[in-house]
Amino acid sequence: MNHDTPGAKTGKTSLFKNWISLAGGFIAISSLFSFVFLLALDFMAKEPSPYLGILTYLVAPGFLFLGLFTILAGWLINRRQLARAAKGLAPIHLYLDLALPRHRKFLGLALAVGALLLLISSVGSYQTYHATKSVQFCGTACHEVMEPQYVTYQHSPHAQVECTACHIAPGAKGFIKAKLGGLVQVYETVAGQVPRPIDGHDRVNIEQRTCEQCHWPAKFVGNLDRTYAHYLDDPSNTAYTVRLLLKVGGADPTHGPVGGIHWHMNVGNKVEYIATDPKRQNIPWIRVTDAKGVVTEYKTKSFTNDPATHAIQTMDCMDCHNRPAHQFRTPNDAVDLAMANGRISTNLPSIKRTAVIALGEKYETKEQGLKAIETALRAKYSTHPDNATTIAAVQDIYSKYYFPAMKTDWSLHPNNIGHKDFPGCFRCHDGEHKSSSGKPMIGSKDCNSCHTIVAEGRGDLTQLDTRGLTFKHPEEGWDALNCYDCHNGKIENK
Repeated sequence: MNHDTPGAKTGKTSLFKNWISLAGGFIAISSLFSFVFLLALDFMAKEPSPYLGILTYLVAPGFLFLGLFTILAGWLINRRQLARAAKGLAPIHLYLDLALPRHRKFLGLALAVGALLLLISSVGSYQTYHATKSVQFCGTACHEVMEPQYVTYQHSPHAQVECTACHIAPGAKGFIKAKLGGLVQVYETVAGQVPRPIDGHDRVNIEQRTCEQCHWPAKFVGNLDRTYAHYLDDPSNTAYTVRLLLKVGGADPTHGPVGGIHWHMNVGNKVEYIATDPKRQNIPWIRVTDAKGVVTEYKTKSFTNDPATHAIQTMDCMDCHNRPAHQFRTPNDAVDLAMANGRISTNLPSIKRTAVIALGEKYETKEQGLKAIETALRAKYSTHPDNATTIAAVQDIYSKYYFPAMKTDWSLHPNNIGHKDFPGCFRCHDGEHKSSSGKPMIGSKDCNSCHTIVAEGRGDLTQLDTRGLTFKHPEEGWDALNCYDCHNGKIENK
């Protein structure tokens, strides 16, 4: 091989003309191409993915800097070889000389490889874009961290809606916020600083405009017929059913009377409030502005602060529908549903009580919980033919709503729809919020304001009373209490 030093024939040559710098150039050009391609996809996508920002703003720039560093490394090594040659030492030939046929041949091969690399980069970037906006990526990329959200999402009414459709607000502000949030989450995951549990109320703020892309807020809905099947915690697992009409109502007089639960979302009314906790469960002050501009303030007796010193929120969809896609059922409701569906046999004596108590125990790991549930049920119903299917059903409930690794379960995720298991409606309509004249809010402690009970009782309901029934608790002495005072998802192990 020719042992002439670089530039021996031409006098001078660039220190960047070497094979290491050439390889770094290919890496830099390919990563720059990927960055521009991903950036264009990110900005033009109808439903962009916040996780695509990881590739666009972290991975691609990382390879770009790697390529630039490789170019610099080739420059430094070539410079050192020239210094060795100047001292009469034999250099290692890293330089690129196009006057040499062999170098031209290698350069042509390198260009072909580079073109292939660019092709692979473009196809890979496009496929990566689709992968990062998928539900599977959002739920499984950080499996343990996102497991509670991913599992509960799969059993929610929005299970066919991509994560990005809700978690990225419309407009440039929502886009940028999602990107920055994605980068922060990557850092927290890598650094092991992810909070346990993840508090969705503090970290995710879904704007009303996002909901309105699918749900027309002015549409009149009317009444919804709902039947709730429950089972008492007695030895015979007595069925107790409530059937009612939910007065959902609407806000557009062209489709029906304005009123019902959706009165709160009437464009003619404005409801503002102050919450003193991050999950917005404690609301001591409310201000209502009706369609005529009349303003009325309601507050609890204990709230004596100046409202101006607090953050005042304007009520929107998420104040009631706060768990639209990640629903954690209480053990009581989950067991009731499994019994109604036949997955838990009602022939097992006191199975309602036994199953709820087993679910309510604290376990360090999911494996420990599943084993303990099996042990408890097998010990009590060892000879019953329905034992195996019942054990599997109760374990399935535990797997869906309990996540010891993330220190979270149903109790940490209040659902503001209704008022049975959490305050929900009674955060405001509890009879304690009164105007300056001492008048409580409309609908406070009035069961018929939001629903009409048409039938309730043990066993099958055969007669309906559309005039409405007064709710009567199946057990004596409980009617004066708030539902959520006792319906906390648990059964005392007495």
